[in-house]
Amino acid sequence: MKVYFHDIYVSTSKKFELVDITGQVEDGVKRSGVKNGICLVFAPHATAAIIANEHERGLIEDILTKIKEFVEPERRWNHNLIDDNAHAHIGSAIIGADRVFPVRDGELVRGTWQNIFLVELDGPRRERHVLVEVIGE
Repeated sequence: MKVYFHDIYVSTSKKFELVDITGQVEDGVKRSGVKNGICLVFAPHATAAIIANEHERGLIEDILTKIKEFVEPERRWNHNLIDDNAHAHIGSAIIGADRVFPVRDGELVRGTWQNIFLVELDGPRRERHVLVEVIGE
């Protein structure tokens, strides 16, 4: 069994943003040499998340609109007394900081309309880290 780690670093320019990291994840899978297994995509941040969905401008705006409605960034959350980003922690906790994809015949398996995105919930950030771990044979 082979285990391969691939690090992705991205910067964000907005408070809420979707950053398409599909190409970098696929690059990690190819570099791993794993033919069949799984690929974990993990954001080690308490204020970011990972999703898989279509890369279409209108849909990206719709997803961001719904996230903002859901996490209520203007609400007076208790955590905001310490750090003004409770909405980002809540969004990350509910959306999730990871996704797992199959690897088959050396390729990342995803649906036709599934790209992989880092969800920025507390930007802008100079650097966000995404860890890709590929496990298999």
